Amino acid sequence: MSAPDFWNDSSKAQKVAAEANVIRKKLEQMGELERKIADLPVHQELAEEDGSATAISDYAKEVARALELLDQTEVQFILSQPDDRRNAILSLNAGAGGTEACDWANILMRMYQRWAERRGYKVEVLDILSGEEAGIKNAMLRIIGENAYGYLKAERGVHRLVRISPFNAQGKRQTSFASAEIVPEPDEEQEIAIPEKDIRVDVFRAGGHGGQGVNTTDSAVRITHFPTGLVVTCQNERSQIKNRATAMKVLAARIRQLELDKKKAEQEQNYAAKGQIGWGHQIRSYVLQPYQMVKDLRTGEQTSDTQAVLDGQIDPFLNAFLKGKKRSGPIEEDEE
Repeated sequence: MSAPDFWNDSSKAQKVAAEANVIRKKLEQMGELERKIADLPVHQELAEEDGSATAISDYAKEVARALELLDQTEVQFILSQPDDRRNAILSLNAGAGGTEACDWANILMRMYQRWAERRGYKVEVLDILSGEEAGIKNAMLRIIGENAYGYLKAERGVHRLVRISPFNAQGKRQTSFASAEIVPEPDEEQEIAIPEKDIRVDVFRAGGHGGQGVNTTDSAVRITHFPTGLVVTCQNERSQIKNRATAMKVLAARIRQLELDKKKAEQEQNYAAKGQIGWGHQIRSYVLQPYQMVKDLRTGEQTSDTQAVLDGQIDPFLNAFLKGKKRSGPIEEDEE
């Protein structure tokens, strides 16, 4: 970066500067962790000399802070794959459960939006299709921020909700499903060239809620990729050209993910041969009735604070997945 001609190529220079910032943050975090660990014996000695409950409590808090920072640092170093630092394209689809499933998909969308806000990430709604009575049938979000894909790749799969349905007059407990698909947003070098003969582009009028902001032009774009059957829709911009460019980028990202998955046999079912959005395919269960519990069926991570999870506090589940935590014991009967 100190080279005289470094900024001659601004695009390349910006990428190098961004990479330097990522490395610098990791080194700073590592340095802070080392200082915290080095200070612990001093805090322990002071607590032993004082002997009071307050001093012991203060020492326990310092240990807890060091452990928390250790956990954060570990996850940061786990997110070392080239795609991990990229923005994420998140697609949500309602599954089995009708109106209840559409409402569940909408709750999930809010959960991920709140999670992104807590991290300071930016969220763009690229496409959304409302349910007939409530919620959404599907939605596509672009989540912009450092390591957005690295964290959210843990969420790929089917999510199951058990609750007393607000749409059931008899007040019965109901189960519904929604799926989350996540792909990294590629940079220009990674974008795949897609021949025009392999796609069909349809334009239509974007949906809206009425009023002055409603779109009155055919600016929404739907692209169908014949070889894979993938369909991508984008309508967040008023410009058809911009919507097409965004849709093509998302399509390229999904095609690239398909190709990567084919090289990894253990991931083929996630995309190329994705299972039904229903019973037996869930990665996580959110039970609101008759008890409160959110449990990840891959790692065994769980919490009874369901409201916090649905409000975007999903980091414990993401971290458990990233650190390769495995569940212990059989699946409980209610999880089947």
